[in-house]
Amino acid sequence: MQTENFVKEDSIVREIWGKSDTILFIFAGASAEFALNKTVDWLYYTGKLPQDPLGRLFSTVSYAREIVFAKKESAIKAIQRINHIHGSVENNRGMNIPDWAYRDVLFMLIDYSIRAYELLERPLSIPEKKEVFQVFWEVGTRMNVRDLPVSYDSYAKMRNLHLEQHLFNGDYTQDLYKQYRKHLGMLRYRMLMETQIIICPKHVRQLLGLRRFSILSPVITGYKLSRFIHLDLLIKSLILPPNYKEEIRSLDYSAA
Repeated sequence: MQTENFVKEDSIVREIWGKSDTILFIFAGASAEFALNKTVDWLYYTGKLPQDPLGRLFSTVSYAREIVFAKKESAIKAIQRINHIHGSVENNRGMNIPDWAYRDVLFMLIDYSIRAYELLERPLSIPEKKEVFQVFWEVGTRMNVRDLPVSYDSYAKMRNLHLEQHLFNGDYTQDLYKQYRKHLGMLRYRMLMETQIIICPKHVRQLLGLRRFSILSPVITGYKLSRFIHLDLLIKSLILPPNYKEEIRSLDYSAA
């Protein structure tokens, strides 16, 4: 008897999360919102985030990717591991991570999945966007996150509300961006910032003081064309941190 997949084989979610290109853009957006979120102090509590911000953020997207491509039983076990990790941190600190913080992470994964794919591939249809929402809604439900939106439309409204209410440019934000700069180096750090200008919602850009237009915008078309002759591999090898090149290459589903 064949084991059921957590996400069906022909799902748009598998297409989105099967390419390192889109995942890297999701990573860029998430790195901005993690820094701005009012609960970023939780990520500082264990000390792992300031010591290795890239590794901590990659672990988040890697967990999401593992779930997307797993059999249902394995995906559920991965979600249980996430719950266990969070529960241990909560027990050590003696307080609970608010439900809205969990929703924030799910919402950014939905939003940046759509934004990254549309930027690098094509516009998504409404049914495809609803499919992205449904997958991460199920993840949130299995994580016992309360008050999740019940539809894509209600998610879109709640997402905008969360952006307005839960983001703040404070001391942790400033420190985390210093860590990004330290671990990436100046050139790659500037590329991260330019990517965030392209991928992040307007409110996020405003909080970070980012300008409206990115110098990378005209480059995106050329980069998409380069994939047809495999120059994208050379480009990524030049712009990605050496310590993460193999890890990033493995994010391509065909390579994995």
